[in-house]
Amino acid sequence: MKDFENLKAQLNLLEWPSVYLFKFIVPNDNEKIALTSALFDENADISYHTSAKGTYVSVSVKEVMISANAVIEIYEKAVKIEGIISL
Repeated sequence: MKDFENLKAQLNLLEWPSVYLFKFIVPNDNEKIALTSALFDENADISYHTSAKGTYVSVSVKEVMISANAVIEIYEKAVKIEGIISL
């Protein structure tokens, strides 16, 4: 499991709740894109951009998060999706 301690330390410097921007690169596979989107609630602002060759999709998500721990929970779930890259 990826270590998120450095990120958590940085996030703890911010004021919460706050809008947080998540960015992921996902293989262009409907299931993986759906799993990534499912990490967020219906109020999240999600945008998708396909790579030039069409092999990957960039998923950008803006969502109001209540704490640094809530952000880390999303990343911990995301790493379980095969092929995902968190930016």
